[in-house]
Amino acid sequence: MNVPAPAPASAPTLGKDLLGLQYLSAAQILHILDTAEPFKEVSERPIKKVPALRGKTIVNLFFEPSTRTRISFEFAEKRLSADTVNVASTGSSVTKGENLVDTARNLEAMRIDMVVIRHGASGAAQFLGERIRSNVINAGDGKHEHPTQALLDLLTLRDHFGRIERVKVAICGDILHSRVARSNIWGLTKLGAEVAVCGPASLMPSRVEELGVTILPRIEDAIAWADVLNIMRLQLERMHSGYIPSLREYNRVFGVTSERLSRAPKDILIMHPGPMNRGVEIDSDVADGPHSVILPQVTNGVAVRMAVLYLLAGGSQVSAAAQPEDQA
Repeated sequence: MNVPAPAPASAPTLGKDLLGLQYLSAAQILHILDTAEPFKEVSERPIKKVPALRGKTIVNLFFEPSTRTRISFEFAEKRLSADTVNVASTGSSVTKGENLVDTARNLEAMRIDMVVIRHGASGAAQFLGERIRSNVINAGDGKHEHPTQALLDLLTLRDHFGRIERVKVAICGDILHSRVARSNIWGLTKLGAEVAVCGPASLMPSRVEELGVTILPRIEDAIAWADVLNIMRLQLERMHSGYIPSLREYNRVFGVTSERLSRAPKDILIMHPGPMNRGVEIDSDVADGPHSVILPQVTNGVAVRMAVLYLLAGGSQVSAAAQPEDQA
């Protein structure tokens, strides 16, 4: 097996954990995106596997239901030849009263190397990372951050425009409850994009403008201004009452429809982290239309997560890591 050469002295490291883009520099974010590029090709091969993390054991610890994120991480781990274990809170010791740290320490006693955690409490990933030796990757914590989703969004933007700097991105919808929106704001602003947010006042965080974004009150304003609409899902499971009058009214006032987009001064790229509420924040003909990059986002998600896993494991020279198994 070829041993990857040491990284150049100028290559930024990520540290022990990936907790959020708030904590990363622009150079670190770009290093992840650059590392993801050769991993994209791995998914196009007949045998979609490289031995970069052979012998590593990764636990996917999901305290919230998730299909897209969990499966994307599983694909990334298996394509890097890691051994993976999935732990969901339903039916686990957590349901019986065991706390997060006890669960993680018991797993660590089995000599695991990494934990991918999704949790309903903001700060859970950091809390865990401070208490165990294994690498911790935040797959979404409360209303805080979802860093790998933002990284795949950034990679998708760079694929389309060839750059991120000066691209006008409007993040639309339920900003208040969205960890994806927060991670995107951190990543986009650090890489020089112009960022605006658009949505009902009831779904807008207080003092959000302090994050360096512009507030656009109407969806028509966002469409007239933006190069990109990144449309956030209405997180109905986090809404108890009073945030919006009804789903029909939300679609009437803030829904991204083909009729509204037809009045845009230019073609607008359409993004959505999924899962989508079709007919609410986005209409089906927009989600499936020619300017949608929702499916490329999903494809890029595997490459970005491969890059994060590889870099946290100490990887450096990606060209060697991306060699097929029979050449390694």
